[in-house]
Amino acid sequence: MTEEHGGTPFEDRLRAARDRRGLDPKPPAPGPSGSGEPSALGVGFRVAVELVSAMLVACAIGWGIDRLAGTRPLFLILFVPLGGAAGVLNVWRVFAPRKEGGEQRK
Repeated sequence: MTEEHGGTPFEDRLRAARDRRGLDPKPPAPGPSGSGEPSALGVGFRVAVELVSAMLVACAIGWGIDRLAGTRPLFLILFVPLGGAAGVLNVWRVFAPRKEGGEQRK
């Protein structure tokens, strides 16, 4: 059973066909430590960007609504804690353990 159709084992032919079609996921590129894990500096920058961007977006939304509605600090004050909470939630998602066999986040 190891050889059929021209003497090539079935597993080798199947692997070659899957590679041609791009069906198998590529292994992660090695990081600085030689593994597929991201560096600490990269994770730190990602966390900082997540927090700052959530706060900036929340402040912009609050400021924009205040400008349109004519209620100067009300919505800005309301959206600042919401932006902080969104940033913390994004950081939590970065560090939360992933389920085996489930969807992988990027």
